[in-house]
Amino acid sequence: MKWQPKTPFLAVDGIVKLFDEKGNFKGIVLIERKNPPIGLALPGGFVEVGETVEEAVVREIKEEVNLDFNIEKILGIFSKPDRDPRFHVVSVVFVGHAVGEPRASSDAKEAKVYRLEDIPWDKLVFDHGEILKRFLFSL
Repeated sequence: MKWQPKTPFLAVDGIVKLFDEKGNFKGIVLIERKNPPIGLALPGGFVEVGETVEEAVVREIKEEVNLDFNIEKILGIFSKPDRDPRFHVVSVVFVGHAVGEPRASSDAKEAKVYRLEDIPWDKLVFDHGEILKRFLFSL
C-alpha cells in the first residue's frame, strides 16, 4: 500500500468589500451556507489541485456570489486545528473589492451585503468572527 500523507485541507476565504458603480462603499458580502455548519460565512472554499490560492479565491467568490473579486492583500492565514468542526482546515484569507450585486449560487443559500456596523456576529460560523475582527482592526 502506498503511503498517503495526512495533512490539513487548504481553503481560501474572501472579505469582499462591495462598491456600487459610482465607487460608493456598500459593505461586505456574507453568505448563508446551504450545508452544515449552517450560518453566515465569508465566501470561499477549497483550493483545487493545480490552482494557486489567488486563483482559488477568485473562482470561489465567482461561484458562490457571482462577483469578480479583485485581490488587494492577504489578511492572514488561519490554521487552528479546531477552526472548522468538520476537519482540520487551513485558510488563506484575502481582502479585496468587487462591484455589483451578489447573487447566491453553488454552496451559498443566500448572499447579502452588510454594513460594517451591522455584521451579525452571533450568526457567523467557523472562526469568521475572529477573521472579521482582525479585518476591522486593520482598517
